[in-house]
Amino acid sequence: MSATRFARLTVKRGLHLLFVLWGISVITFGMVCLAPGDPAEVMLAARNDAPSPEKVAALRQELGLDDPLWLRYIRWLGHAVVLDLGRSYKTGEPVSREILSRLPATLELALSTFAFVVIFSTLSGVVSALCRDRMPDRLGRAGAILSISLPDYWLGLLLIFFLSLRLGLFPVMGREGAASFVLPVLTLGLSIAAVQGRVLRAGIIEIMSRDHVRFAHAKGLSQRSVFRRHVLRNALPPILTLWGMCLGHLLGGAVVVETVFSWPGLGKLSVEAVLNRDFPLIQGAVLFMALCYVVASQVTDLICRLLDPRISEGRA
Repeated sequence: MSATRFARLTVKRGLHLLFVLWGISVITFGMVCLAPGDPAEVMLAARNDAPSPEKVAALRQELGLDDPLWLRYIRWLGHAVVLDLGRSYKTGEPVSREILSRLPATLELALSTFAFVVIFSTLSGVVSALCRDRMPDRLGRAGAILSISLPDYWLGLLLIFFLSLRLGLFPVMGREGAASFVLPVLTLGLSIAAVQGRVLRAGIIEIMSRDHVRFAHAKGLSQRSVFRRHVLRNALPPILTLWGMCLGHLLGGAVVVETVFSWPGLGKLSVEAVLNRDFPLIQGAVLFMALCYVVASQVTDLICRLLDPRISEGRA
């Protein structure tokens, strides 16, 4: 792909990203506006302050809640663009600071899980494809079906029961030491890696049946060389897309898993915000999660098109 074409595609993807984020901002703002209850009353209650009519009216005036909806949205969007997402009703701290304080824990869990997913899905996909319809492939298929069938919260509880409570191998919850990563990473990564491993397996099997692979074998190239240069390289673009979406999802915070394991990340912060009806924090968390997912998807798409120009030409 030429530099000009890639630059044009990057600009196009950037504009698409802005449009998607704008749509998400509209949905997020509308979701909070349609939520039951008066934000002024919720804010006073969160501060343990009796919401008298006078205090509610004064706070509504201060927050601009009596202004037209479109004006409130424009004002909120203008602040959000410069990363001013308001203040938490519960703590009074800036929402951006609340999110940043939980970001390291989510990054640690997300990157650990992502590494596990990449390694496990690649190994399982390659082994299953090379051992097609034999025991390793059947075990991989059974494991994929089992892991997909179990919801994350149920799998997490099973791992806690057997590996923590019964065997005492890993801590039940918290974020202290390398051992505390094992159960959350397994809970998050097993089902994702199982699905992606089957996708990679299918891609490898399909590519191995193509004419150019048969021709490479006929030229006398070794099995390892053919697999590395002609099979695996062509099977990677689809799985790269899935890896990018997986990373975006993980960076946005794993709500269920972080709650089950009391992991102090963005997912747990989102649950706490919903339970406390902390509307500014809910808006900020949703926007950040959406930003992570959309940016990861767009960047992955650009990387795939750069590695395989046939995708841009519609020939892949």
